[in-house]
Amino acid sequence: MAEGAKASAWRERGRTWAITAGSIVLALLVGAVLMVVSDPDVIGLYAYLFTAPALPLGATWAKVAGAYSALVVGAVGSPNALAATAWQAAPLICAGLGVGLGFRAGLFNIGAQGQAIWGAIAAAHVGFAFHLPPVIHLIVAIVFGLISGAIWGGIVGFLKAKTGAHEVIVTIMLNYVALLSLTWLLSTPAFLRPGRIDPIAPVIDGTAAFPIIYTQLNVGFLVALLAAAAVWWLLDRSTLGFQIRAVGSNPTAAGTAGMNVPNVTMITMALSGMLCGLAGIQYALGPGPDGVATPLSLGLVGTVGFDAITVALLGRSKPLGIVLAGLLFGGLHSGGLAMQNFADTPLTLSTVLQALIVLFVAAPALVGALLPKVKTPQTANLVGGEA
Repeated sequence: MAEGAKASAWRERGRTWAITAGSIVLALLVGAVLMVVSDPDVIGLYAYLFTAPALPLGATWAKVAGAYSALVVGAVGSPNALAATAWQAAPLICAGLGVGLGFRAGLFNIGAQGQAIWGAIAAAHVGFAFHLPPVIHLIVAIVFGLISGAIWGGIVGFLKAKTGAHEVIVTIMLNYVALLSLTWLLSTPAFLRPGRIDPIAPVIDGTAAFPIIYTQLNVGFLVALLAAAAVWWLLDRSTLGFQIRAVGSNPTAAGTAGMNVPNVTMITMALSGMLCGLAGIQYALGPGPDGVATPLSLGLVGTVGFDAITVALLGRSKPLGIVLAGLLFGGLHSGGLAMQNFADTPLTLSTVLQALIVLFVAAPALVGALLPKVKTPQTANLVGGEA
C-alpha cells in the first residue's frame, strides 16, 4: 500500500515537472513568434512565402536562433555569465522564498516589495552610518535589514490575525507606504549624501559589503542558498513548519486540531517579511558589476517584490523549486542583456518570457491541451499548504 502511494506521488511529481518544462517550451515558442512579428525586415519577407519560402523561413530561423543563442550564452555561456546569473538570482531567490512561505500558509504576500525596501533601508543605513570592523559590520547590517523586513511583514500578520484585515489589501498599501517612506528618508540629513540634492544616500563602507567570490558573484548568493536550506528545514522538519502547512491546507481543521492559527499567521508573515527583507539586503550590500555596492536610492530594489511572485509560483512554493526558478529568471535577466547587445532583440522580451512561463504554469490544462504528450497534474494548487 505504501509502495503504491509512493509510486503515485512520484508520478504526480513527474507530471508537475513536465508541466513546468512544457510551460517553458511554450513560452519560448510564443517569444519566437513575437520576435518575428516585431521585426519589419523579417516579416516583410513573408510576402514571398509561396514563391520563395526559403527567404522568410531562413530569416526567421536566423532571427530566432541568433536571439536564443545569445540568451543562452549570456546566461550560462562562460564563468562570467554564470556569475552574472547568480548575482541576478540571489535577491529573486530570497524574495521568492518569502512569498512562497506565505503561500504555504495560505497567505498571499503582495508586500514583498515594501519589505525588500525596508530591508535595503536598514542595511544601507548601517552600512554607511556605522563604521565597524570587517565581518561585524556586515553581520550587523544584515541583522538590521532582517529585523526591518520582519517588522514590516509582521505588521500585516498582526492586522490579519487580530482584526481580520485582508493581507492582500494591507500589503499593497504598505508597499506605497514603504516607497514614500524611502522618498522622505532620502530627503533627510540622516540619509541624503552630503553635497547632493538628488535622492541618493552615501556609498556603504567596504566592510559592510558582501565579499566578492568571482567577478559579480558574491557571498550574497551563498546566503540566498542558506536561506533556501533554512526554509526547507523549517517547512519539512520542524513543528512550526507542519503548523504552517496545516493552516495553509485548512485553517479551520488546523484550529480544531488545537493549533493557534492567529499566531501561526503572524509568525509566518514576519518570517516572510524577513526573507523579503533579505532580498533588499542583497541589493544594498551586494557589489555591482563595478565591484562597488550601489548606493541606496528610490529604484535600488527594482521590482524584486513583484518578480518574486512569479518566482514563487514557478517554483511551486518549494525551496528547491524557488532556487531553480530564481536561477532561471536570473539567467533570463543576464541573458536578456546579451540578447539585446548581440541579437538586436529588446531586453523587454526576457520579461515577456517570464510572464508567459508563469501564465502557462498557472494554466496546466492549457499546457496539456497544447502539448497532448504532457499529462495535466490531478491537482494544480499553487497556493496553500500542499503547494
